[in-house]
This record gives sequence, structure tokens and C-alpha cells, in this order.
Amino acid sequence: MANNLPRDKQLSVLHLLLEGNSIRSVERLTGVALKTILRVMVRFGEGCQDFLDSAFHNLKLRHVQVDEIWTFVHTKQGHLKPQEKHNEEIGDQYLFLALDTDTKLIPAHMLGKRTGENAYCLLDNLRQRCDVVSQISTDGFGPYPQTVQNTFGNDTSHGVLIKNYADPKMGRYAPPKLISTNRFDLGGISDTRTICTSHVERCNLTIRTFMKRFTRLALGFSKKRQNLAAAVAMHIAHYNFCRIHGSLRMTPAMKANVTPRLWSLADLFDAIEQAVWKKKRAARIDKMLARMRSVLN
Repeated sequence: MANNLPRDKQLSVLHLLLEGNSIRSVERLTGVALKTILRVMVRFGEGCQDFLDSAFHNLKLRHVQVDEIWTFVHTKQGHLKPQEKHNEEIGDQYLFLALDTDTKLIPAHMLGKRTGENAYCLLDNLRQRCDVVSQISTDGFGPYPQTVQNTFGNDTSHGVLIKNYADPKMGRYAPPKLISTNRFDLGGISDTRTICTSHVERCNLTIRTFMKRFTRLALGFSKKRQNLAAAVAMHIAHYNFCRIHGSLRMTPAMKANVTPRLWSLADLFDAIEQAVWKKKRAARIDKMLARMRSVLN
């Protein structure tokens, strides 16, 4: 991926990052310069995003849960200057996640502000990768009902789960006490007890554990949105293909029949490196053909 760092060293850096180490701790453990670590991470992460776009297609999922998880880039939203508040690249950022209840696969994700447009991008991406999604469960975020209808129509049943807490403001240092839940069938769900977001919320804990950029009340945060996006894509690709899920005894990609075997990080690295090489080769050929056409014309 990076031109000067040996493959084994790159794998060591990526492995430490994927196990939840911060950039500076990886620098201390490996002796690799911070800027080099960031370059390796961004190249690999962007390759992971392209890989995920091509790996998932014709999925058949029974029940997908959708949720958002908060982090920030550069500066927390409340500390932004007035001229910075409309900058989409800094301040609050939300990772929209879609997780299948049965396979624990994350077939789609979206990073950005907590807006209806980004909710639509997530569900539209999910729609393109799936032949069948029998049921979708979401929280009470306002844009979801119309967005699910616009992307899936009547092909998918939709339920909304709203959790009520005793004192929501207490959730900063410890989870607030849950006092009740309300489930709403927005079409096609015969048993509202199946409306659930617990599995995707548990996945949020995994994300906060293995990505320091999402750990609240800590020093690990992203200074650039590009770095955050790369770290997210890298984590999700590794989670889907390389990490054995505790309840499944296999990876989510194996359970969803995306791949028949367990991948190592080296397998994922080599697959992405090959895809990047093919992409660059195709770009060079297109550029050469464009020059030839311009000469002939």
C-alpha cells in the first residue's frame, strides 16, 4: 500500500490499529513515523471502502437494524466558531450503521452529519446491495419512515423502537435507566415484539472498543474526516471478513455466504492491494486511450 514501508511492517501497523490502539501508541510500539502510519491507514481504508462496495451484492437478509453512533472531527460541535458551523468536514459526525440480526453482517454504512440526506444514502446503499430485506428496525429519528418508504417501498416491513429513559442527561458517564419502550409498526409487521435495535447498539460498543476515534471522554479523536472515514471502512471490512463473531463461531461474511472461508488480515490486505493495482492500471489505460484519441482527432 505505502511505497516504502515493507508489507510485514504495514500489516503490523494495521493489526495494532484494528485491535484498538491509537495512532501515537502504534508509533511507539512499531517505531513507524506518525505520518507514515496515517498514510498506510488512509490507503488501506480507502481500499477497504472500494472492496466493500464490490463485495456485497444480491444479499438476502431477514431483519436489518439501523442506528447511528456519534463522534466528532477536529473540534466538538459546541466549540466551533460561527464561521465553522456550516463546515460538513468538522464538528459532530455520525456513523450510520445497518446490521443484519441473523448474520451480524454490516452490509452498509454511511458517515456524515445526522441528516435525512445521509439516512437516505445509507438505506439506498443497502437497497443496492440486497435482493431481499424482509424487515427493518430503526430508532425514532424523524427521517427514517419516509426514507425507508422511498428506498424499499412496500417490499420491506418497517418498525420503529423508541426507548424512554428516566433521565436522558445522565448518559454521559453511565447508561441512563431505561423505563419503557414503545414499538410502532409502520407497515407489514405482525408481531411488534420483533422490532429491535439491541444488536446494532451492541455493535456500537464493539466500535467504541476497537476504534479509539469513537471512544468518548478520551484523547483519541480524528483531526480530518478523511482519516475517520478510512478508519471506519477498515474496521468494518475487518469485522465482516476477518473477525470471528462470538455468537456465530464464524465471521459475518461467512454466515451471510459472502465468502466460504475465514480471511486473515493478510488476505484482506492482498485482495485490496490487488484491487488498487487493477484500478490504477485501468486509469492509466484510459488516460493513454484518451491521449491517442486526441492525437487522432
